[in-house]
Amino acid sequence: MEEGGGKRKNERPYKGIRMRKWGKWVAEIREPNKRSRIWLGSYSTPVAAARAYDTAVYCLRGPTARLNFPDLVAGGSGSAGDMSAAAIRRKAIEVGSRVDALETSGSVAAGHGHGHAPSSGFKPCWFEEKPDLNKKPVPEDPDANDDW
Repeated sequence: MEEGGGKRKNERPYKGIRMRKWGKWVAEIREPNKRSRIWLGSYSTPVAAARAYDTAVYCLRGPTARLNFPDLVAGGSGSAGDMSAAAIRRKAIEVGSRVDALETSGSVAAGHGHGHAPSSGFKPCWFEEKPDLNKKPVPEDPDANDDW
């Protein structure tokens, strides 16, 4: 039984999140004095899901909230309890999505999560020009036609 407890700890590195079987991280929070939950989204990284949870718990409980990242609290608009569940969801998803994009683009671009462009001379895919899909493709190397 001890192994199950240890495994569960690794699956939930932050409060308010869990990992789906297929690897996505999801966040949700229970509404105060209600049985319902507020869905906070599905994310690629546990940090993004945890930041979405932090945003929601801060909106609900204010400065007394127990956060995953207390040093990253941004002063929110409105005090605790003033926002509707839909407004909390929107704000949490906005923060989580922004963090998810930064986390995934940083690790993809640099291979190690620092967000710098690779030094190999290759440009990341978002710098490539968009091809004109109405034109016939032209081979880059005229000698490469032998393989066709």
